[in-house]
Amino acid sequence: MTPGQRFTRRVRSALRREAYGLLHAGPPSVQLMRPLGPRVPDDARVQQVLDFCMRVGEVLLSSGESADETSRTMLRLAAVSGLSAVDVDITFTSLTMCCHRGMSAAPVTSMRLVRYRSLDLTRLEEVARIIERLERAELDLDAAATELSEAVSAPHPYPRWVATTGWAGLAGSIALLLGAAPLTVLVAFLVTACIDRLGRLLNRWGLPAFFQQVVGGMVATGATLALFAVGVFPPGTQPSLVVAASITVLLSGLSVVGTGQDAISSYYVTAAGRAAEIMLLSAGLLTGVVLALKVGFAFGVALEVAGELPTGVAQFGLSALAGALAAASFSLAGYARPRPLLAAGLAGTLGWSTYGALTQVAAVGPIAATGAAAVVVGLATGLLRRVGGVSPLVVTLAGITPLLPGFSAYRGFYQLAVEGLAEGLVTVTIALGTGLALAAGVAFGDFVARPRQQPVPDAWDPPSEAERQ
Repeated sequence: MTPGQRFTRRVRSALRREAYGLLHAGPPSVQLMRPLGPRVPDDARVQQVLDFCMRVGEVLLSSGESADETSRTMLRLAAVSGLSAVDVDITFTSLTMCCHRGMSAAPVTSMRLVRYRSLDLTRLEEVARIIERLERAELDLDAAATELSEAVSAPHPYPRWVATTGWAGLAGSIALLLGAAPLTVLVAFLVTACIDRLGRLLNRWGLPAFFQQVVGGMVATGATLALFAVGVFPPGTQPSLVVAASITVLLSGLSVVGTGQDAISSYYVTAAGRAAEIMLLSAGLLTGVVLALKVGFAFGVALEVAGELPTGVAQFGLSALAGALAAASFSLAGYARPRPLLAAGLAGTLGWSTYGALTQVAAVGPIAATGAAAVVVGLATGLLRRVGGVSPLVVTLAGITPLLPGFSAYRGFYQLAVEGLAEGLVTVTIALGTGLALAAGVAFGDFVARPRQQPVPDAWDPPSEAERQ
């Protein structure tokens, strides 16, 4: 066969194949028209599930929970309720949740704004219990939504003055932990109680949080200066520890741990929002303390920073007890019930004992020791996620309270007002490093000890063989 004949045969074969394809039907197109994507309930059910998940997320985020844990919880609840193809987006002030429904229907998206920040550990514990019962199929969605509404709208378990006593007890415990005399502990208790009541009044008037911090810093420092000027404090009582304890109380409401956890978990927008809030409120506290110190200098009253903190076996035991009291007092200020109070006290003792042993025995630096102690608190938090019974956030927030850098912050504020910018910035930077060590340590310890969670099932699976037929 000549080359021309071979070429002609190939052309004829190609033309026959094209003609056959044009004249004969192809494969059935039903499979190609099948809607791809997840199988979801009807619209009413989707809206009900999204609303429940958003309300739970609002409680968690407003209570100081990290964005990562809040997102995980919302995704788990959605999957348990039948919506597995769900996306959650969290910023500092909003929650957005989208349910994908493939090519058969438009996605359903819901957004909720977080307009408040509150510390109600009892409510947080009740919500955690509802989540656990729903995941165990002990509650259906309707019953869970009803119980959630009751938990959110329920009054606090204690009167408001009990919370004031908790904040005041926290200040007194911190002063005792720092080695203050009994008179200084009592003054710290009373001054902080006055600050809390004044802050509640200012909050009712709608004063922004920045100015509330300014007022709190001014009252703490100004009241101590006034009492020192009239001779209430005898020599050796270290009145500056009153200001340091009050600053610790004012710092305890800041979401330091949540900021670090959000940044580590790649929720950078939320972490930036939390960091901006912390910087703004800390600047307000600095402004109030420095203004009060300047007024004191104008009247010839100087409140110097206390010297080195006392050490020794007896002081170590007393400080460990004070750490437990501080953590329990913080939980009481957050309306925690007796069982969480005990867990918080144990976490406070464990955290401060680790810090004290590292700094006093092993001669470790304060920032590294704080980070190690925070890892221990984080490990306890992660173990609680396995055991249950007490909300892990209770242990996290309370356990780090004795480790907050209130004393370093006051020393830095005093140096900024008296000794110049260079000295003050160094000390304030050390206090900032301590806060970062707390956040990173708790996040790492919680990650190590928390139970490994199964990934959310993928709803975009291909159809089964029976569905194809």
